[in-house]
Amino acid sequence: MTVMSEARADEFARQTDPYRRELLAHCYRMLGSLHDAEDTVQETYLRAWRGYDGFEGRASLRTWLYTIATRACLRALESRGRRALPSGLGSPSADPDAPLDPPLTDVAWLEPFPDAVADSHAGDPAAIAVGRESTRLALVAALQYLPARQRAVLILRDVLRWRAAEVARLLDTTTTAVNSALRRARAQLAGLDADGVARVAPEPSDARQRELLDRYVAAFEHADVDGLVRLLARDAVLEMPPHATWFRGAEAIGRFLASRLGASGDMLTIETRANGQPAHAMYKRGDDGVHRAHGLMLLTTAGGRIDRVTVFRDPELVRAFGLPGVRSGGATN
Repeated sequence: MTVMSEARADEFARQTDPYRRELLAHCYRMLGSLHDAEDTVQETYLRAWRGYDGFEGRASLRTWLYTIATRACLRALESRGRRALPSGLGSPSADPDAPLDPPLTDVAWLEPFPDAVADSHAGDPAAIAVGRESTRLALVAALQYLPARQRAVLILRDVLRWRAAEVARLLDTTTTAVNSALRRARAQLAGLDADGVARVAPEPSDARQRELLDRYVAAFEHADVDGLVRLLARDAVLEMPPHATWFRGAEAIGRFLASRLGASGDMLTIETRANGQPAHAMYKRGDDGVHRAHGLMLLTTAGGRIDRVTVFRDPELVRAFGLPGVRSGGATN
């Protein structure tokens, strides 16, 4: 194997680095995991580095990189099952007062994705909107139900707007097969949507929705369970991977939180965004009074209420979002 010259290496970095963040978003859509996506992008750049001297420019550099990344994702998916959320594994808990089931470590859980990466097209509002919408948690969860090649076809055609012939070349198949796979993928997603699996609520944008989110977070930090329940939709969902237990209904969620939320100020938050929706890093107060990273909470709104609360109880996710491991200060007013 020939060694790439320093000048050629600099050229490689200059030409390919601008695509790294959008490739990360693409791999996340395919794999449902920020960590797996990061590993796959690393593999993509290693393969691209090794093949760069042979790149002849018959396709654009962007298309070439997406081809390498998609094939890497397909290889990764050969030996992996779908990533899940608790609500996709079974029925809601019928007893909010029962002890919480222990975390399931043998389940590949869906992971959240930072909007800062999906917003990689700086200065292009349309591209930013597409990036956020195409990484919505409900959509990525639904994509997990598709076979790997159907998933790739749907993302390449409907998100990236590739032509059927381009997808066919990538997958070494025919345009007829690509169009057939796309129809099947769309039909399956429509069926999932009908069952509520892929329900995607509009992004909060107006002042009323902003106030709703602020009130919810304030009630959460003050351990005001009654206040939280008043802001929840009647059939709201609370799920908390890596725990398989989940709850449906404002009353059930309130009963679950009543004995577990602690005292005012035990939990503090820092606002962020994930999967095109509002999110908050959570910090739990320890016995020494220090608030340490506890996990990430994603909030979905619909009809003027909080419709879904997804709590990822993993402190490492807070750091993965570029947020501090320790939070200082008191609860919000």
